[in-house]
Amino acid sequence: MAGNPAGDERIEDPHAVEISLSQRSRGYFVHLYTACGMIFAFLAAAETCRPEPEPRWVFVWLLAAVLIDATDGPLARLWHVHDWAPKIDGRKIDDIIDYLTFTFVPLLLAWRMDWIAPPAGVWVAAAMIASVLGFAHTEAKQEDQGFFRGFPSYWNIFVFYAGIWHGYYGPVPATVLLVLLTALTVLPVRFIYPNLAPRPWRWPVLLGAAVWLLILLIMLPGYPLVAPSVMWISLIYPAFYAALSLYLDTRAK
Repeated sequence: MAGNPAGDERIEDPHAVEISLSQRSRGYFVHLYTACGMIFAFLAAAETCRPEPEPRWVFVWLLAAVLIDATDGPLARLWHVHDWAPKIDGRKIDDIIDYLTFTFVPLLLAWRMDWIAPPAGVWVAAAMIASVLGFAHTEAKQEDQGFFRGFPSYWNIFVFYAGIWHGYYGPVPATVLLVLLTALTVLPVRFIYPNLAPRPWRWPVLLGAAVWLLILLIMLPGYPLVAPSVMWISLIYPAFYAALSLYLDTRAK
C-alpha cells in the first residue's frame, strides 16, 4: 500500500494533441514495469512455501518489489501514463502487487516461521482482512495532502523485525504489535506518504529512508541473528516516521 499509483497527473487536454507511438510505448512500458513486481511476489511466495524457507531470500525478493514500487510512480507522472496508456489502470496493478508484497507474503512468512503467538492463523488472517479493507478504502491514498489513511500495511517491515525479536523475546512482543497495527489499519489515523510528504519534510523523510534501508541491508546477511545495538539503532527511523506522521496529521487537522 506503501506504493505509488501509475500515472496521476494528466496533460491539460489529451484529446487536443496526438499521442505519438513513442509516448504510447513509454506509457505501456511503465505499466509493464509495475507489473514486473508480480515476478518478485511469486519468488518470495515460492521461497516461503519451501520445506525449509530461507527468510533472507524472501526479503531480498520483497525488497526488489519495493524498489519497483518506489520508482514506477514518479516515472508514470513524468510520462503522463494516465493519458498515454489509458487502457490499463496502473493504480489497480499497483494495489494488487502491493497487497501481495507488502501484506500477504510477509504475513504468510511470519505464520510459516512461527514468529506469531498462537492462535497465529487468527492474528495473521485478521491483519490480512484489515489490509484488504485499508487498500479498498476510497481515501486510502490522499496524495494531495501527502498521507495514507490508516497504517499503510508495511507488514513487510513488521515481519522483518518480528523475525529478529522472536530470537530474543519470543513471539509475544511481535504479536502484540501485530494486533495494534491491525487496528490502526482501519482507524482514521494518517501516516506520511513518503514520496508526497508535506514540505519541508519530504527530503528528510526520503533521505532518512535511504539511510535506514542501508542499515537493513547491513543486517540482512546475518538475519535473523542481529546485534541488539544495531537492531535498536535501526528502529530510530521507524520511530521518527511514526512520530512525524502523528505530528503532521494532528497539525493538518
